[in-house]
Amino acid sequence: MTQSYAGTDDLRSRAEATAATAAATADAVDREARFPAEAFLTARTQRLLSILVPTDLGGDGASVSDAADTCYLLARACASTGMIFAMHQIMVAILVRHARDSAWHQRLLQQLSTNQLLLASSTTEGLGGGDLRSSECAVQQIGSRISLVKSATVMSYGEQADAILTTARRSADALPSDQVVVAFVKEDYQLEPILNWDTMGMRGTCSSGFMLKATGEAAQVLTHRYQKIQSQTMMPVAHLTWGAVWAGIAASAVERARRFVRASSRRRRGETPPGAAHLTRASISLGTLRSSLASALKRFESIGYEENALESIDFQNTMSLLKVNVSEMAIATVMSAMQACGLAGYRNDGEFSISRHLRDVLSSSLMINNDRILGNAATASLLIETPLGLRG
Repeated sequence: MTQSYAGTDDLRSRAEATAATAAATADAVDREARFPAEAFLTARTQRLLSILVPTDLGGDGASVSDAADTCYLLARACASTGMIFAMHQIMVAILVRHARDSAWHQRLLQQLSTNQLLLASSTTEGLGGGDLRSSECAVQQIGSRISLVKSATVMSYGEQADAILTTARRSADALPSDQVVVAFVKEDYQLEPILNWDTMGMRGTCSSGFMLKATGEAAQVLTHRYQKIQSQTMMPVAHLTWGAVWAGIAASAVERARRFVRASSRRRRGETPPGAAHLTRASISLGTLRSSLASALKRFESIGYEENALESIDFQNTMSLLKVNVSEMAIATVMSAMQACGLAGYRNDGEFSISRHLRDVLSSSLMINNDRILGNAATASLLIETPLGLRG
């Protein structure tokens, strides 16, 4: 994936140190459905949480590609660690791209860099599920103070976060689609549990449901409209970093399958084992998956802050469907890796088990359901002309 700043080697070494901690506790995190506290203690020590923060605010000034590479490394070790890191970086990217003119949010970014704060998001609400373009709760404003109450039915690592970015209607009389993003630090809010998190996979993300009750200053509301934030930053950065996580899970599964097939080949004295064909399929699929992400990252970063390009139908459709394609490829890759390992991959124990990888990667098609994305993209697809040539 594309690299963009001088500290790439240093960042990789810091990410690898964190990944080593994550790998050591990944099975326990999954088994106990607990937050990967050890990995994030190391991440804080390695100052990974502020890599996207500009250098003048205390961060590394890294690129989204750098963040995606880090997601990939962490997810190879522990899917939950990689996904939490990805979700945090999406929130950081929103603040960096859409709140640089706000003194309040600049102070938050400085505090994030100094204290390695962990940011969570609260976009899922009530019965609306994954419909991010509509909010039930509203910002209530009295003078310079605001408050809101939100039924946040899925909030990943909410109890462990130091701050939360949440969506809400602009005001009590605003339409559900007239949304804003508000940042609250821990002392601003209370979380009352309403739903537990007992799932097949991604168990360490601790994505329980809460009643969020928050108060703060009016300055904590981002001035950019949510529609702009969602289309220009939240959606593309989410799909790129989530995709990197799913690719990392797939890469770990392929590596286990490769070790299994090699061991099987040695036992057969060089004879090609039955699982070799499945390993070939998994390896090719992983290569395609990585190439798709690398190409999408390059395109996103080449556009930069060009709003017309970011808002174009072609770019929006490409980034939306990237999530669908990458998730499907990641699932197929892990399935092929499991088939390569046979019963050893199907087992929950042993060095060749693919069980955790499969359970984790199956979440990829459900995080903002692929059917919802395809339905939203259907109308836009009618407006995109079929290219006349292979190169555009």
